[in-house]
Amino acid sequence: MAGNNVTITDNRNGNSAEFEILDPVVGNSSIDVRQLTSKLGLFTYDPGFQATASCKSDITYIDGDEGILRYRGYPIEQLANQSNYLEGSYLLMYGELPTAEQFQAFEASIKNHTIVHEGLMQFINGFHNDAHPMAMMVGVVGALSSFYHDSLDINNPAHRDLSAHRLLAKMPTIAALCYRHGNGLPPIYPRNDLSYIENLLHMMFSFPSEEYKISPIATRAMELVFILHADHEQNASTSTVRLSSSSGANPYACIAAGIASLWGPAHGGANEAVIRMLEEINDPAELPNYIARAKDKDDQYRLMGFGHRIYKNYDPRATIIRKACNDLLDEMEGINQPMFEIAKQLERIALEDEYFIERNLYPNVDFYSGIILKALDMPLNMFTVVFAMARTAGWISQWSEMMVDDEQRIGRPRQLYTGVELRDYVGVGER
Repeated sequence: MAGNNVTITDNRNGNSAEFEILDPVVGNSSIDVRQLTSKLGLFTYDPGFQATASCKSDITYIDGDEGILRYRGYPIEQLANQSNYLEGSYLLMYGELPTAEQFQAFEASIKNHTIVHEGLMQFINGFHNDAHPMAMMVGVVGALSSFYHDSLDINNPAHRDLSAHRLLAKMPTIAALCYRHGNGLPPIYPRNDLSYIENLLHMMFSFPSEEYKISPIATRAMELVFILHADHEQNASTSTVRLSSSSGANPYACIAAGIASLWGPAHGGANEAVIRMLEEINDPAELPNYIARAKDKDDQYRLMGFGHRIYKNYDPRATIIRKACNDLLDEMEGINQPMFEIAKQLERIALEDEYFIERNLYPNVDFYSGIILKALDMPLNMFTVVFAMARTAGWISQWSEMMVDDEQRIGRPRQLYTGVELRDYVGVGER
């Protein structure tokens, strides 16, 4: 990792010091500033950590300018077209694609842990019937640590592995239970004869009184949503998981912290915002007015689901999921057609209109995933829960990687203090 050095000089006093440049396998190099304070008495100031590498990681690589996303070196396009979510989870967690025997054992382990403790069912029933599913997820996932005392030693590799499997296995079960509780529906237990995604759809949407037929097209669309959202480098929720982990907190608490961070609308609410936008437009005939507003620099109105903060030219995930989205809409022809007609027209405009092309305002993954979830009859308050389920594989992998990183320390960001320097206390009667 070692490369050249860089010299930093404090022009106020002329003091200088050299710092090592760390070179990655691919991507931007980093200046190792860990001795900046001891050598020059300085901190770095980087709100939002936009130019700060907080860790070394072998898991995910992103190049936003080139539209590249890779899990463990594998292009996301190959994994989406040839793999599945559970195999991708194994790759993220263990660093290599599994052999047939390894995957069979991994899948069997996940299926063996899908059931949740009946005591946890009572906990879920204690929530008010209109509780937000993300509020329930934060509480229930955190509460898992109270049921599994046998695997809370984070220094024990076997305990870490068991906790990871339990989290990955139980997230769909917990999510489905939260959904059904809020809708007054009886719980549906997992079925080990179904795939990971099929099982989720079964637990959410089936009824004891009749057979539930799982659509292969719906399964494929949801599979892609999960694969494409499994990990995305050091985003807010992943960084939250790592920061929580740095204190030695148990994995259930750390993943619950990640869920809480994801709940924020600036992070996990993008695909929900797409549907709210489509609902606001409501009528395809009104679309030109909204397009005009979006182009008006004096109007604060924005179209949701276009462009991306990281991917500057195009979102590779959107290219992958677009066909699955259109296939699903074709299969469900006649359902919510006004909304989906608006979505199709918006997509066409963004791909053909010079205004959008020049500004790289292309439909992103949130545009298509939002439409997919809506087409599957997923309520809006479950959109971020789906995101959390998918991201669990990444959170677990990042947590596991951090547990064996000798360079990691408890997170303790510095600050640039801008308050009052010093003052004396004055009694209340003299203020």
